[in-house]
Amino acid sequence: MNPLLLILAAIILLVIASLSIRIVKQYERGVVFRLGRIIGVREPGLRLIIPFIDRMVKVSLRIVTMPIPSQKIITQDNVSIDVAAVAYFKVVDPLKAVVAIEDYYGAVNQISQTTVRNVIGQFALDEVLSETAKINEKIKEIIDSHSEPWGINVTTVEIKDIKLPEGMQRAMAKQAEAEREKRAKIITAEGEYLSASKLGEAADVIAQHPIALQLRNLQVLSEIATEKNSTIIFPAQFMSSINDIKKFIEKEMESLKGLR
Repeated sequence: MNPLLLILAAIILLVIASLSIRIVKQYERGVVFRLGRIIGVREPGLRLIIPFIDRMVKVSLRIVTMPIPSQKIITQDNVSIDVAAVAYFKVVDPLKAVVAIEDYYGAVNQISQTTVRNVIGQFALDEVLSETAKINEKIKEIIDSHSEPWGINVTTVEIKDIKLPEGMQRAMAKQAEAEREKRAKIITAEGEYLSASKLGEAADVIAQHPIALQLRNLQVLSEIATEKNSTIIFPAQFMSSINDIKKFIEKEMESLKGLR
């Protein structure tokens, strides 16, 4: 047999083999069309198809991180804000992802932008800032309901950036400052109330024991003396305080003598 024919036949066989062999990676699935009709989904590994008759479309099953571009949104209380988000989704049905929609990534991206705008527009600004988790969950449920017929499962949607107008930022800063001042005044008032209560209790004790006031005067003088001041001002009742203490001591001494 002619060697050239053998070489040509070998080359043809190699070309046919190369056209027939497909490698499906672990994170992929291969959807096979035969003459335009789907004949099945191929699992990972080395797969063979019929050249020029079969066509394989590979679909990745890995989670896709899709940024949702920042867009201007008007909240329920008519505040214009810029909101950016991120969505995570994956293909769970390769057959639907290939047949049901032409470009599932672009479709999920567009429906995500629309849903973010519509959902956030239903909330007031304070709710957008304080109830982010609730809004994220609501956006995820809506996107997932739209993408389910396409074989797509949306796992997470997160609002990652909210930009407020400068005027609103200043107004919120003033509001926060006023709130802090209010709390400070309330705490000060509570402290004054407790202090007044304790002073009232102390006044009741002093009223029952007048000598306690004189002892307190002496204690104050003692504290002043420790500061090494050159001038000490004595209260007007200081001399009477000494006399009261003297009388108190004499009374106690007489009591002790009576006990003996």
